[in-house]
Amino acid sequence: MRRRRHQEEEHENHERWLVSYADFITLLFAFFVVMYAISSVNEGKYKVLSSSLVNAFKNSTGEIGGQPIAVLQGAPLLPPTPIAKPERLPDQVKAEEKKIVQREKMRDVAGDIMKALQPLVAQGKVRLLETSRGVTIEINDSILFSLGQARLQAESANALQAVAAVLADSDFPITIEGHTDNVPISTAQFPSNWELSAMRATTVLRLFNDSGVGAERLTAIGYGETRPVETNTSVEGRARNRRVSILIDSVRPEEPTELNSLPINQPS
Repeated sequence: MRRRRHQEEEHENHERWLVSYADFITLLFAFFVVMYAISSVNEGKYKVLSSSLVNAFKNSTGEIGGQPIAVLQGAPLLPPTPIAKPERLPDQVKAEEKKIVQREKMRDVAGDIMKALQPLVAQGKVRLLETSRGVTIEINDSILFSLGQARLQAESANALQAVAAVLADSDFPITIEGHTDNVPISTAQFPSNWELSAMRATTVLRLFNDSGVGAERLTAIGYGETRPVETNTSVEGRARNRRVSILIDSVRPEEPTELNSLPINQPS
């Protein structure tokens, strides 16, 4: 009896775990197949699947909470609702029209200045640039001032007076900017390039004012060597950076708002 029981224990199957392992591997394989199918959707196959599902459930009903459900095919699509653009206010339209008129007037002024300075433009000594703010007349200072000086030469004064005659008939704000290269200067009159550039801009401003341009429209700024347009490592680049820029501004200054009149959030 003991021998028979011992033999039955010897024939006990110890590989039953393989069944569970095989089921697990099968489920894992099916999971990866499903994930791969989801990640690489083919548009044609998707349409076939969608059509098959619609045909399968066509005219079928189900019971959910006691209410029948019908799958409808070919339901008309609602047309997209157009987004209504906000209408511009009359004041905004007038402001835009005024800007267009101002821009055209400014271009006419720039054309007159171009004619007055045509010989210098042909020599490459004067450039006219149009920006978002207006028109900038860029004049190389070699035709305006001697090196390290802020007194206008006689020939350049005549050219600037022709520009002033055009600007006097307009009402645009005018900003005169003085620029230098990065070569330092240290004299009793000009301790640095800041003073030199500011004095040159002021000299042009005084000539414009003496030629009939209203002082309330004129502003002079000295930038020194802080705004170069070319590299200062070459003679040509430094010569280009020594310039006077005259900005004819098409943007009207806005009325200032006193900050004290604005609401202030009180601490909670």
